[in-house]
Amino acid sequence: MTTDRIELRGIAAFGFHGVLAHEQELGQTFVVDATLELDLSRAGASDELADTVDYGALSDDLGRVVSEERYDLIERLATRLTEVCLSRPQVDAVTVTVHKPHAPVPVTLADVAVTVRRAR
Repeated sequence: MTTDRIELRGIAAFGFHGVLAHEQELGQTFVVDATLELDLSRAGASDELADTVDYGALSDDLGRVVSEERYDLIERLATRLTEVCLSRPQVDAVTVTVHKPHAPVPVTLADVAVTVRRAR
């Protein structure tokens, strides 16, 4: 069981996800958190980027998915983001939360979020 983690919090990107026509036309900001579970002992000993996940590159990839791909449901977006994280061979499992703070709902709310966890 892996106990090491890399946490990416607050990746904000503008995207066009939602079932309503105006969400798909106007877009909105989404915020992504990702927690990677992996063995960091090799990187801890070697001090080499090749022995871990380049979180800068991964953050870019996650932001690009939010801004360039389009999904009706943030459940699908969250699942797609887990696939991107698991494409890194060092990652054993990942938990991704997609926040939709400007969700069009008839009440005042601070945030709507979907969390998905996937493992190899």
